[in-house]
Amino acid sequence: MSTYGIDAIAVYIPKLYLDIADLAEAREIPYEKLRKGLGLEQMALPDTDEDAASFAANALWKLIDDNNLDPREIGRIYVGTESAVDGSKPTATYATEYVEQRLAPQYGNRCFKNCDVVDLTFACVGAVDAMQNCLDWVKGGQNRKAIVIASDLSKYELHSTGEYTQGAGAVAALITADPKIVCLGDTWGIGMQSVGDFFKPRRSFVKEDLLKELTDSAAISLPNSEQTGSLWSDPHRIVNVYREEPVFDGQYSNACYSDRITEALAHYKEQKSTANFMNWDYLVFHLPYAYHGRRIILRNWLDWIKDTPKYEALIAEVGNPDEDPKGWKRAVAKSSLYTKFVSDHIEITERASSVIGNMYTASIFMALVSLLMHAQEDGIDLTGKSLGFIAYGSGSKSKVFQGEVLPSWKAGIAKMDLKKQLQARKQVDIKTYQQLHTGAQQQPLVVSDDIVLTHIESEKETAIGLRTYAQNKA
Repeated sequence: MSTYGIDAIAVYIPKLYLDIADLAEAREIPYEKLRKGLGLEQMALPDTDEDAASFAANALWKLIDDNNLDPREIGRIYVGTESAVDGSKPTATYATEYVEQRLAPQYGNRCFKNCDVVDLTFACVGAVDAMQNCLDWVKGGQNRKAIVIASDLSKYELHSTGEYTQGAGAVAALITADPKIVCLGDTWGIGMQSVGDFFKPRRSFVKEDLLKELTDSAAISLPNSEQTGSLWSDPHRIVNVYREEPVFDGQYSNACYSDRITEALAHYKEQKSTANFMNWDYLVFHLPYAYHGRRIILRNWLDWIKDTPKYEALIAEVGNPDEDPKGWKRAVAKSSLYTKFVSDHIEITERASSVIGNMYTASIFMALVSLLMHAQEDGIDLTGKSLGFIAYGSGSKSKVFQGEVLPSWKAGIAKMDLKKQLQARKQVDIKTYQQLHTGAQQQPLVVSDDIVLTHIESEKETAIGLRTYAQNKA
């Protein structure tokens, strides 16, 4: 009987990073609060010629090249992202276009001609949605292969409470029957509710108001239509603006995350009554910041150990919760029982996030990559280990599912070069980071042989805004 799951993985991390210690100093935040409290060390930053489509293209190319895949055998390439570069044309089409051209000498023109590509968007859970969809499709036929790409960049307002959690990059996973790395189960727990904890709205402005604000601030007279150009002389009164920086409520979002995963875990248990979450060897979370998983699961862990000797031991160590419930939970989080649980089941999955930051849809996949890479480095045999995946996307939805690491997992990650990519990055200072963030830095800081954004059409009327990607010439 066939199993289904992840056969191969490739990653792409941008070539720039900011040290969190530098950001902490600039924002007058104690570094240890970010390092020890949230697990933050470094933040991956996109260069001026990078975006979610170039990330995805690089991860796709690496996956195909590293594993000698015949692109004509790939039936689906589904991209999960909340950093789409267009409101209509899928990021997946941009990601596949140049890769297809690069593969043409070996496989002929349009080797993805019969491949189904699409974007799936549901905040940070979109790539998990894409993977579940691809799994179902692979199971429905013989010798089917699909690729899921999680590609994102997280960007928050300067000086905001989300700024220090930023990150970027992509993970591509090959989904097949009889995979090498992880087989995934058939049970999926879901928790969903429409909320406004985090979103990226289209912001609308009246042009006359914007122009008046501009001229007032500059203390100049209101120009006429000939002076203002086509943007202001256009008959439409409203200017619609999209920004990567979200509208969010951090505390509310944490509460929604906790509520949705609790619902998804309960739904999983309803379908699989024999499930024992304490038997999962490792927990693989969506990580808005490195230590988020260990913080958010505390409530559920208490439920899991209730009516067991562990709960009695916990009470003996930290006392009864009745007198000060909030203080008691803080004590539980520092207890020897819980810190051992984190050390044994979560910590190894956090390490990559500490030096990359929040990758939105890709963060749960990077948590898996972190587990696989560091287990190999540390000499830990993961064969047969059970993985509990706990995904979350604002808006909001959680999905919970299980995986099992297969005996050939080391062969499946043999070409994965995350460590090499991390070591090759260029550190930027706080001034350069802020110039990148605001767009003041216009020229790329790194020249490599990766796929980058080379052009955004601005003159041809029927192609305004169309993006072109190509391999950089290092």
